[in-house]
Amino acid sequence: MTTVTPPQTYVAPGQAKSVVPVKPRYENFIGGDWVAPVDGQYTSNLSPTTGKTFTQIPRSTAEDIERALDAAHTAKDAWGETPPAERARLLNKVADAIEAHLEMLAIAESWDNGKPIRETLNADLPLAIDHFRYFASVIRAEEGRISELDKNTVAYHFQEPLGVVGQIIPFNFPLLMAAWKIAPALAAGNCAVIKPASPTPWSILKLAEVIGDILPPGVLNIVNGPGAEIGKALATNKRISKIAFTGETTTGRLIMQYAAQNIIPSSTELGGKSPNIFFADIMNADDDFLDKAIEGLVLYAFNKGEVCTCPSRALIEESIYDAFMERVCHGSRQSGRGIRFVSTRRSAHRYRAPRSRRSRAMSISASMKALSF
Repeated sequence: MTTVTPPQTYVAPGQAKSVVPVKPRYENFIGGDWVAPVDGQYTSNLSPTTGKTFTQIPRSTAEDIERALDAAHTAKDAWGETPPAERARLLNKVADAIEAHLEMLAIAESWDNGKPIRETLNADLPLAIDHFRYFASVIRAEEGRISELDKNTVAYHFQEPLGVVGQIIPFNFPLLMAAWKIAPALAAGNCAVIKPASPTPWSILKLAEVIGDILPPGVLNIVNGPGAEIGKALATNKRISKIAFTGETTTGRLIMQYAAQNIIPSSTELGGKSPNIFFADIMNADDDFLDKAIEGLVLYAFNKGEVCTCPSRALIEESIYDAFMERVCHGSRQSGRGIRFVSTRRSAHRYRAPRSRRSRAMSISASMKALSF
């Protein structure tokens, strides 16, 4: 007999009995302290779950980026000279702290981003924890090398930190993508200035509350604000030795141009999706292969469709279209069961797309209606 597990519920952040406290206003995290933006400007941060403001976030400027770079440069020599074993120990402490607060951070991530909590609980946060532990072990195994040029000459090759690096985080996996960038940078002895995505600025500040006291001041700095202003101020700054960016392709091109102008390395992970193609022979048998094909297409909804591994569309051989889509639609309905937020003042809220994507969805919907016959 098939059984259905009812959705688990969590109290929304900031409410009584919630495991996630929420301040009315947050600051930038610079030099190990919470620092107000230079211009004193803040912006409302909305949860996609309710569409309502739940806190205020700094609307920083280029001056705030300079403050963060000041703190990072103050810390970089001591951090770069810290023995790899000690850096590894601190990264493992970071992983332990995240694990101890996994539920709180997962709920914060879902509230800020709008994704299902089942994904943040079972994927995003566990993977972030593992990433810090992985690089804690990798750096302890890092070695230089020596090569003999001739009998009188040898060459030594040492791995050295770059110094201060800039890192720009996307909105679809705010904490996981932050871990992907922060862990290797810090393991290698670099100090980082992080610019979170404007639609999802809050959960990484909750992360800083958890791990901020573990790292020396200035090693990790977080500055929130509009990407066109402070993202550019960070990427074009001559005081960084590398820039890393995950996001859409147009901005990625600009990031690479900025890096080339300053002759520094850059790493970019840029957006892009592809169709799934299904031929008739996948339905020759009702087997695991067909189930896997259906699962692949149902993954269009994974992380609300906001990840490069999600198919953007499906090309299906006409002879199997009706039967195949019936199975896919059933799978989609099953995947809709998730974990909900509850409130004493309103009914349960399921996850929704971030506001930056809701406006785009409405635009597409309007275009489709205009083309309908």
